[in-house]
Amino acid sequence: MEHEKVIVGLSGGVDSTVCAYLLKQQGYDVIGVTMDLWPGESGEKAIRDAKMVSEKLGIPHHVLDFRGEFKEKVVDDFIDRYFKGLTPNPCVVCNRYIKGEALSAKAHELGATRIATGHYARVDKHPVTGRYAIRNSATAQKDQTYALYRLTQDQLEAMLLPVGEYTKEEVRKIAEQIDGFIAQKGDSQDICFIPDGEYASFIVEQRGNSGKAGDFVDLEGNTLGKHKGVIHYTVGQRKGLGLAFGKPMYVYSVDSKLNRVVLCENETLFQTKLYAGELSYMALDKFEDGMRLQAKIRYGNKMAWCTVKMIDEDTLECVFDEPQRAITPGQSLVLYDGDYVAGGGIILPKQV
Repeated sequence: MEHEKVIVGLSGGVDSTVCAYLLKQQGYDVIGVTMDLWPGESGEKAIRDAKMVSEKLGIPHHVLDFRGEFKEKVVDDFIDRYFKGLTPNPCVVCNRYIKGEALSAKAHELGATRIATGHYARVDKHPVTGRYAIRNSATAQKDQTYALYRLTQDQLEAMLLPVGEYTKEEVRKIAEQIDGFIAQKGDSQDICFIPDGEYASFIVEQRGNSGKAGDFVDLEGNTLGKHKGVIHYTVGQRKGLGLAFGKPMYVYSVDSKLNRVVLCENETLFQTKLYAGELSYMALDKFEDGMRLQAKIRYGNKMAWCTVKMIDEDTLECVFDEPQRAITPGQSLVLYDGDYVAGGGIILPKQV
């Protein structure tokens, strides 16, 4: 293992800094890289901080220009899906195509055989199938397996995730040994290219419009008022509807074809069944009818037991034991076999 070259994705934050430090301690020849993904102050600051970290650790540092790939694969995909009435998770796409694919290609150019990130997850072989899989980290509080479910077997074989063996508190203590300033940095919460969280404003800025206004309707199809374009709404949303109903009303579904936003009361948001497409396989190479797994329907959710079956080659039906609130098309369904990510897919619009 000694002196094997590894590329570490450095953001200048606590987790990636500790990732690089741990690998250096383990005897790897560590190369720090920072991906220039999107113009703006947050990206420039990340590059400056990562350069400082690299100097502290005594490792080389490269800035890689992935702006073209990032715009095409992540940002344009994000915007296109919003216009289709979906609520995408761009981190899932970025991990697969940018941090997985583009970074792997760059690793080979720099003579590295491995890539590493500061994710709170582990890579392991599934005890039954022998396939590589992302496995839950040592700390449930900070688990980041959900966003990594689309990585391929080749990407997983080359990946190192040393931070997954530690809790966040332990990681901060290690960071204090490296640099007090870095150790105190907060966690990034928002989508990196929309730091203020104003998704609709970002989409309008990029595309020059927010789509056509249309109707809010109830579950029976009765018109309740006018919406300002489907990109402004997501399943489960209550605030920002701009209408008063005398009772709380929530977005039930976003129908881009008919340009309608369907509203309902809270209890109607709880459902047990969903369909998913664009399937990815990880610990398992297929899903079998009647298979019992656990699942998450969004990053922050707890795992929930479910039964799956295949509807066709690329469509899965997932039925939960307990109803789930606000199942949102465009988000990812991630399936787990014990601690291991089995695979997953993109939640499809409700079958009407």
